[in-house]
Amino acid sequence: MQFLSFMRQNARWVGGAFVMNYFTAFGQTYFISLSAGEIRAEYDLSHGDFGLLYMGATLLSALTLARFGRIVDYRSVVQVVLIVMPLLALATVIMALSHWIVLLFLSLYMLRLFGQGMMSHIAVTAMGRWFNAMRGRAVSLSSLGFQVGEASFPLIFVAVSGFIGWRGSWLVAAALILVVGLPAVVALMRVEREPQTASTGKDAAAAPRDWTRGEVLRDPLFWPVLAVFLAPPFIGTTIFFHQVYLVELRGWTLEMFAGSFFLLSIASLVAMLVTGVLVDRFSSVAVMPFMLLPLTAACFIIGFTGASWAPYVFMPLIGCAMGASGTLNGSLWPELYGSRHLGSIRAIVIAFIVFSTAVGPGLTGYLIDWNVGYPGQIAVMGIVCAAFAVLMFALRGRLIARASASMEAA
Repeated sequence: MQFLSFMRQNARWVGGAFVMNYFTAFGQTYFISLSAGEIRAEYDLSHGDFGLLYMGATLLSALTLARFGRIVDYRSVVQVVLIVMPLLALATVIMALSHWIVLLFLSLYMLRLFGQGMMSHIAVTAMGRWFNAMRGRAVSLSSLGFQVGEASFPLIFVAVSGFIGWRGSWLVAAALILVVGLPAVVALMRVEREPQTASTGKDAAAAPRDWTRGEVLRDPLFWPVLAVFLAPPFIGTTIFFHQVYLVELRGWTLEMFAGSFFLLSIASLVAMLVTGVLVDRFSSVAVMPFMLLPLTAACFIIGFTGASWAPYVFMPLIGCAMGASGTLNGSLWPELYGSRHLGSIRAIVIAFIVFSTAVGPGLTGYLIDWNVGYPGQIAVMGIVCAAFAVLMFALRGRLIARASASMEAA
């Protein structure tokens, strides 16, 4: 009954953030990589060449996001969306029409900045600022847009490209953004929700002190926590960017590997919702250390075995990590550092996350070109994940104390 009451009162805002997260798909690696084979053939690029180009575009988008992302602190959601979504549509048009590598780079830069970066940044920042006592639930429900997009857009793209080609599919993407996505977000978000911290009762009492971005960057606890949030996007992007090569190495079929994606989506969805409930009950800092455990297991499985069952175990494990990360990345930062400067703080976080997704494909692409075993690379990622998990359990008490001290200071 509490959940139904929450949805009745907040459906429009949670729904608007859901739609924004859904349309991040066009800037996500899993979607762009569906055209990777055609792009490499069209522009005569090797795995390493395309990985380097992708890395450069993503790095530039991360640098831009660190500054541009602050716009959400002084502009309304609708004002920012009216800038970002048309530019995202323009990026898909450039991808469809380009025959020059410079325009390909521009398209990738804009897709990563306005798709993966800004769309999710706007949505999650709004949920973190507008909700407090029910923040975990709001973030997890709105973040389901990522999973729905991940489950639906690859199938749509493959089906549409079978009729009109991969370039035509990117034009369809532009039409969907402008005709469906933009009007839906504007209609749902045109009236902003009163922030919970401005109200009375439980929410107001739970509001932490508002840290500035400079204070956060000088906080020694910020950096190890940030490193934990970089692991899922780094590893997930790397594996999915080179999924065709991985399938060839392991002797699987692409249809078999693609067919296991629904397990990732289901596990991620469940993990998001469960994490949201746990966050509202125990706090983000209490739940966060457990996030990397399934990701560690996923890396070891995909790194050490080529058995036919491996994708069906790997996918739900990495889905659990991504789902938990999606909720925690929206709820942890306002819990630790307040919401007044949340846009500026999350802009730095998202910029580093985007940076991690740039380094992964580029670095591993060249290691592949240099004949460094790709499964071995994934196994090393699992070892690093395990080390970060141990570090977070060691810091768990200090993080809980920090969140409590921040509440008292407010």
